Amino acid sequence: MNQILFAGVIGLVLTLVGTPLLIKFLARKGYGQFIRDDGPRGHAGKKGTPTMGGIAFILATLIAYALTKVITSHEPTFSGLLVLFLTAGMGLVGFLDDYIKIVKQRSLGLRAKAKMAGQLIVGIAFAVLALQFADTRGQTPASTKLSFTQDFGWSVGPVIFVVWALFMILAMSNGVNLTDGLDGLATGASVMVFGAYVFIGTWQHGQSCGNPLTAGAACYEVRDPLDLAVVASALMGSCFGFLWWNTSPAKIFMGDTGSLALGGALAGLAICSRTEMLLALLGGLFVLITMSVVIQVGSFRLTGKRVFRMAPLQHHFELKGWSEVLVVVRFWIIQGLCVAVGLGIFYAGWLAIK
Repeated sequence: MNQILFAGVIGLVLTLVGTPLLIKFLARKGYGQFIRDDGPRGHAGKKGTPTMGGIAFILATLIAYALTKVITSHEPTFSGLLVLFLTAGMGLVGFLDDYIKIVKQRSLGLRAKAKMAGQLIVGIAFAVLALQFADTRGQTPASTKLSFTQDFGWSVGPVIFVVWALFMILAMSNGVNLTDGLDGLATGASVMVFGAYVFIGTWQHGQSCGNPLTAGAACYEVRDPLDLAVVASALMGSCFGFLWWNTSPAKIFMGDTGSLALGGALAGLAICSRTEMLLALLGGLFVLITMSVVIQVGSFRLTGKRVFRMAPLQHHFELKGWSEVLVVVRFWIIQGLCVAVGLGIFYAGWLAIK
């Protein structure tokens, strides 16, 4: 369990100390945020704020995980490495998108096809590799069965699994990306979900079917639950430290570099911990904001009318007169309730099989 503590603390310290150095570097290079003209008027003052801040917590997470393994003399696991690969890979796609925005001074970076191609390459590689590397019990990092609080039903087969994994990765990446519209909103919400996965991984480890003390009774068939908790702790600590600099008024934005990486991390943790559908509850704020965009676009195309003053949802409330801080705090409360409900259902699922 020391691994979880070390990973979180190291990630926290690295982003608290390292993010201001990144801010100075990005400011010196002139890598500032481009603000759309059709956004809320209050956002105009954010123009030029250093972006691509996701670099800070991605690197902090990778370093925290590596140092934790060295300090505790534990070997990395395939599950942990695959989630980190997905996080860094999606972050790289986001970095290219951000870099082009800055160089070209436009609100759109990579062309839609190029951005999608990058996400598909990383996502497919993760999904295919996640069905490899069976341990001595035959468990691979991911399962071809669907899961809620654990696997259920029949195997859907490797092809459908890859499609399902891609859907999750793209949905969560875009969900976090849409949420990242106000200072600290996506970062704070992500911290809560990563905290939930620290608990889930720790609980699954204590009730693992690979544990001789729990095998044969009600248990969880997850390949590396403790290491998934370590990864989640590294992500939670890194994002928490980054939040110090990202909260209002933000000194740095995470950019697509950060939002795509966080979405990939959330999807990877859900897939490898066999809590795929539960992620829709744990990350309820991301789902809610994504659905607001779907509803807005659908309504306008079908009826020519808009349901919200502006989408994503957080900007609707800004245009209603709520201050940015008020929107962020209330949305954090919503996210906290989603995590509480999700963890409650996770525990209820355990009681049901016990």
